[in-house]
Amino acid sequence: MNARQAAKKFIESHYPNCEVAYLAGSVVRGEETESSDLDIIIIDSSVGESYRESLTEYDWPIEVFVHNMFTYKNYFKQNIDRARPSLPQMCAEGIILCDKGHASRIKNEALQLLKAGPTPWKTVEIEQARYHLTDLLNDLEGSTNVLEDLFIVSKLADRTHEFVLRVNGHWIGEGKWILRALREFNESFAEQFAFVFDAYYSSRSKIGVIQFVDEVIAPYGGRLFEGYSSQSNRAAE
Repeated sequence: MNARQAAKKFIESHYPNCEVAYLAGSVVRGEETESSDLDIIIIDSSVGESYRESLTEYDWPIEVFVHNMFTYKNYFKQNIDRARPSLPQMCAEGIILCDKGHASRIKNEALQLLKAGPTPWKTVEIEQARYHLTDLLNDLEGSTNVLEDLFIVSKLADRTHEFVLRVNGHWIGEGKWILRALREFNESFAEQFAFVFDAYYSSRSKIGVIQFVDEVIAPYGGRLFEGYSSQSNRAAE
């Protein structure tokens, strides 16, 4: 049974009264692998609260994201605030498998949100990011423990990708989506980013990473420590 057939059968069996259902993920992007699952988004007014469930049916691992007409909007807003648009992305790219009059509207709503981009960073948020990157750079420069370096560099990669994308008004990623998000922003920069961090993990030489991150933050004032003050939720991170 192919992905679409399995998803449709699953929806008919478990959510026969839903107003909207989409099949999203790698199987609709043409990126299916042996480990691909079915990402199914359900919008059903009879559901009191949103939830996510993982199960296996029809020889497919299935991730189902269930919402009503109000909770999906709340999740859209949360995704915008964190600049990682998981649910809008799935609704926008998804194949409509059930529609009682709302699927195209919600899909268009998601597309418009993706096109608009995340909430722009303010000066205070840019300064906060510079401060955290400075702290990581200082830790890496002063470290004499190659095992600890692995985790400092991992955090630097995440924070650097976030910095670049947020100051340029683009969505961020997580896990495998980090490089994909960078490629959507700028293919050349994404390849440079990948080269720098791959070179570190191959050689354990941290000079390239330090130089790269310094170059990224230089146009925004470079490293920040002296005089910095913050009362934000991330102040103690």
